[in-house]
Amino acid sequence: MLRLSWDDPRARLQSQVETRVHTVETQKWSSWVTLDSDGGGGEDTPRKGMRGATDPAWFGPSDGVEIKIAADGTLPDGLRLDVVDPGASPHAGMEAAAYVMAGESPEPDDTPADPVASSTSPVETLEPSATPSTPEDETSATPAPTASEASPQVSPSLPTSAVPSTSQTPTASPSTTAGPTSTVPRPSIVSRADWGADESLNNDAPEYGTTINAVFIHHTAQTNTYSCADSPAIVRGLRALHLNQGWKDIGYNFVVDKCGTIFEGRKGGVDRPVIGAQAEGFNTNTTGIAVIGTYTTDDAPNAAKASLARLAAWKLGQYKVDPLGKVTLTAGKANGKFALGQSAVFNRVSGHRDAYATECPGTTLYNQLPTLRAWAAGPVAGLAIKTVTGASLSGSTYLTKGSITVNWTATTPTSLITKYEVLVDGKSVAAKTGTATSAAVTLAAGGHTVQVRATHQSGKTTTTSSIAVTAETAPPVFSTKPTLSLRTGTVDTTAVPVTLAWKATDAAGLKEVRLTAPAAKTYGPTTASAPLTAKSGAATSFSLTAQDLAGNTAAAATSGTPVIVQETAATKTGTWTNKASSSYLGGASLSSSAKNASLSWTFTGRSVAWIVSRAATSGQAVIYVDGTKTATVDLKSSATAYRNALWTKSWSSAGKHTVKIVVSATSGRPAVTTDGIAYLR
Repeated sequence: MLRLSWDDPRARLQSQVETRVHTVETQKWSSWVTLDSDGGGGEDTPRKGMRGATDPAWFGPSDGVEIKIAADGTLPDGLRLDVVDPGASPHAGMEAAAYVMAGESPEPDDTPADPVASSTSPVETLEPSATPSTPEDETSATPAPTASEASPQVSPSLPTSAVPSTSQTPTASPSTTAGPTSTVPRPSIVSRADWGADESLNNDAPEYGTTINAVFIHHTAQTNTYSCADSPAIVRGLRALHLNQGWKDIGYNFVVDKCGTIFEGRKGGVDRPVIGAQAEGFNTNTTGIAVIGTYTTDDAPNAAKASLARLAAWKLGQYKVDPLGKVTLTAGKANGKFALGQSAVFNRVSGHRDAYATECPGTTLYNQLPTLRAWAAGPVAGLAIKTVTGASLSGSTYLTKGSITVNWTATTPTSLITKYEVLVDGKSVAAKTGTATSAAVTLAAGGHTVQVRATHQSGKTTTTSSIAVTAETAPPVFSTKPTLSLRTGTVDTTAVPVTLAWKATDAAGLKEVRLTAPAAKTYGPTTASAPLTAKSGAATSFSLTAQDLAGNTAAAATSGTPVIVQETAATKTGTWTNKASSSYLGGASLSSSAKNASLSWTFTGRSVAWIVSRAATSGQAVIYVDGTKTATVDLKSSATAYRNALWTKSWSSAGKHTVKIVVSATSGRPAVTTDGIAYLR
């Protein structure tokens, strides 16, 4: 972690500052990172050695650094690069170092080959050697401090003004007196001991206000690509830099990382009104929460925003303060934006920029503060029933057999929600935790209203609009039982065309009819027939299931055996000629062009189809059923077709029938070629 600092804490660095590091892992230089020229914050009470500084930047393991300052303004005195090694674990301690400006020198090369400092370097290291070690001379590098030595220390070569004052009277450990109970639950907070705060680095006693009137939201203006495993090290680094800046401790009361982990900041007790150094001029009776990262253009992760809202609600709730409210605060110190004693109206949850001339907490996060206030105050926002599983929607009413699962959604983070309840006819019948998104309920027969109620951690409730749900158990009815009949189409011994017909109804509403055998297919509620096929000479069962919108079902079935009777089994009159082709059923067919030549078949069944061949030269035939002329069929077709069931007839029940075809000998195209008949028994 690094930043640039200077002697006068009131001075502003007007020039743009950029930095980059030579990373240990890649042994390459990182991209340039801009350091905010004014980190803001500071103690309200003047302290010896306080310094001005940019925001810090976190890079991780590095062995070289460059700073680039635009030559467009006067640089403040005592310009110094502060570098912190926060240690590898919470209990590894920290190492602090610094580089101090040593006068005029040439500009550094923008693209050096390696991180080794040259003899003309404009910085002077605190280490005994003026040349940082490189991977090639690791064996001669200055040994790393031991755990007991690795606390942040200010080098003797720094100006004395850079040394934090310890002249204030030391006091005992922070008071253990508990703060007031909040109106909302306390979120989980990582203690100073757990993130590795070395309490020997400063012995200043914490100072307390009397209440918490407002919360100031910050960002630390560092990279957003850090690992959350590094968050304790980042917090240790922030504290080291704040101490090195002359502050009595880390300036923030709390620090939140992008994963939503909350870290205790300035010592004194998380439930006490500890005075920080996070909103210079307004530190007393306020709390500062910083999010690790830069949120000028990037959106802060939801986990971080949820923790901000929870923490703000808890601290304000200790003093019965509404996060949506406003408060008038008076500056206790001039800070460049407000004069000493100047009053202004602040939101109870404000951004750092509201109290100080800074871009903190970044434009994107600042614009999301209204959402954070609403999350903190409650009630649960965006609550709506999304779907109802186990029911079907008919108009504006859901229909079910009785058991349903209600699914909902909300925009308030789950960590701020105490519970959800499903209400049936206004009464709670199921309760779930704030992380739930669904609940199963069973309804008695009849009509009901269903709602979802969410309870925010503040106790405020939100209830969805009601939906109508009717539970009914009456199954659908097949008002017309399934029936089979032959239909037109191409005939094959393995696939004789048939039609399955039915009619299903339901008082509450029919959803669908499913064919379950011999194949599976689903039909809509208005469909009453389906073109299918069945194997010749084999009994085939067709099973149907009707389902209503409530989920009730009814089953019905029918079966039939298609039988092919070829032309050789017909009774013939007139002249007929045998024709052979693999395209005919059985490889053969009978053809005649003689007027009044006839073929007749007698069978017992409930449906019949005449099977013929068709072509452009095919003629007409008259069909008689049981001695009565029934139809005249024209076999002419622009495309040749074989085994074509061209004409069909069905009866309500099986019976004995005779079908006779008579050749009409149509002029110019007299031929009639037939494969026989198929009937259904």
